[in-house]
Amino acid sequence: MDNLILFAASEGGIIADTAKAFGVNWSLFISQVLSFAIVCVLLNKFAFKPIIAVLEERRKTIADSLANAEKIKEQLAKAEEAYTAKLTEAGATATKLIEEARTAAAELRERESQKAVAEAKSIIDKAREANTAELERMKAELRGEVVRLVAETTAKVAGKVLTADDQKRLADETTSQLAA
Repeated sequence: MDNLILFAASEGGIIADTAKAFGVNWSLFISQVLSFAIVCVLLNKFAFKPIIAVLEERRKTIADSLANAEKIKEQLAKAEEAYTAKLTEAGATATKLIEEARTAAAELRERESQKAVAEAKSIIDKAREANTAELERMKAELRGEVVRLVAETTAKVAGKVLTADDQKRLADETTSQLAA
């Protein structure tokens, strides 16, 4: 190091003249340069590297957060699509169920209507049968009454009492004439 100082001093030129003009003390200058180098090394090791590591970690965390935000946006978009699809599917299912219910109601109404018509027809048929039976019964009563009246009238007109054979013959004749 003394060689450097001697070299700078022996040269004499501009450097030596400038150093003398500013009052440079070479031993102090070199010690200050060494102290500055040590401080730079220490600051680099204990201050700058940890600060840079913290900044790098923070940059990485921010990048991860942005990536997560993108993933969340994508998931939200997928969830909205799924929601829309489910809503559409639910609407279609509801429409289908409503149509099925309407069809079932129409079928039930038709069945009940046919059942009511069949019941009404059955009641009408039974009423007709009962009416026909009643009519036949009344006709039979009427025939019996007419036969009795004819026999009675004939007996009064003829002036004699009719026998069972005469009454039967008159009843057959009257019945055949009434039937025609």
